[in-house]
Amino acid sequence: MRQTWRWFGPEDRVTVRDALQAGAQGIVSALHHLPPGAPWPLDDIAKRQAQIATASGGALAWEVVESLPVSEAIKTQASDWSAHIDAYKVSLTALAAAGISTVCYNFMPVLDWTRTSLRAELPSGATTMRFDLAAFAAFDVHILKRPGAAEAYTPEILDKAKAAAAGMDDAARQALEKAVLAGLPGSAESWTLEGVRAAIDTYAALSSDALRQNHIDFLSEVVPLAEQLGMRLCCHPDDPPFALLGLPRTMSTLADYQTVLAAVDHPSFGATFCTGSFGARPDNDCVAMAKALAPRIHFVHLRNVARETYRVPCSFVESEHLAGDVDMVGVVEVLLDEEARRREQGRADDTIPMRPDHGQDILTDLIAGAQPGYPAVGRLKGLAELRGVMAAISHGRAKRATKDHEQTRNGKQDQTFQGGNYENIL
Repeated sequence: MRQTWRWFGPEDRVTVRDALQAGAQGIVSALHHLPPGAPWPLDDIAKRQAQIATASGGALAWEVVESLPVSEAIKTQASDWSAHIDAYKVSLTALAAAGISTVCYNFMPVLDWTRTSLRAELPSGATTMRFDLAAFAAFDVHILKRPGAAEAYTPEILDKAKAAAAGMDDAARQALEKAVLAGLPGSAESWTLEGVRAAIDTYAALSSDALRQNHIDFLSEVVPLAEQLGMRLCCHPDDPPFALLGLPRTMSTLADYQTVLAAVDHPSFGATFCTGSFGARPDNDCVAMAKALAPRIHFVHLRNVARETYRVPCSFVESEHLAGDVDMVGVVEVLLDEEARRREQGRADDTIPMRPDHGQDILTDLIAGAQPGYPAVGRLKGLAELRGVMAAISHGRAKRATKDHEQTRNGKQDQTFQGGNYENIL
């Protein structure tokens, strides 16, 4: 797999040079300063490419876009959604002209991802991101005060949420609010409680089936262009992969992906396979899902989570890459198998880009103040572990292939000797 590294742009405290030293082979980035629905100018894309090339001495290039955001207007098919579709096509055309062919996006309503703590302390002293269902219920019911919110939770969770809210001072409430509404560094989009309430209202009449159809309608508009441009669009799963804030979710399970992939059956459209997002749901078998989706996987996020409960929805923490509930070795093996299959078929995309997604803050990360989930040392550790897994699997396969070849060769020699053909074995 192609080992890439996410860089959020000049605002990112983890630099392109850091990525180079970590051993990354390519950069994943986006123009976060442009709002969803706005076209990406070729000049802005070229500027970002130049920043990466200059910072790395020409060793790294912008290889994957993460992400080209889908606006709320497109997701809800608001009155201006067709103009936003046109802008999306302009952006795809500009990216293709710049030589970038892989574009990751998501179709999550309102919030791109949700955690309740951005730096939860672990027994080791490291910090990590955490989603606590009771804390989220406290936000939903007692801080956001969403109408009907209490109906989404069990009595046990509501009791814990009430106790948690009662024990919060203003600082704790603000910290929880900040964690839930956190955005990406440099992003033009930020949320307030009032803004979230208004955005949720726009989905009031939209069921999961309706949102799924809106997703398919969006893809029906942009995938033919992507195919013409030689691009690959890949949808990131819901994070976390279950309903929150009364909003519909449509890309959380294998069945979700199979439905949309079947509806838009083009090689240019596929999945961003995120083990952490899928793995936060106990009924998602990541190895089985990787096997089922393998031919349509265009981009991979490798991270792990440790679930604190085993029901849907559930609490979880971002764990070390090889230490959580996801069978990371099994997933990597499936992906390497898929790459080998693509090589045999002569596919141009026989090398799948991956990145070590998220990481715990360890060592100097604890004082560096990088974007939560994206520290330098924590991700370097994760990439090193994943690189070791890939090397071990590949090395084992190479040894077995050599052994099989030698056994086959020796068997032929034995047959030749027994047949009396001495000249051939000499």
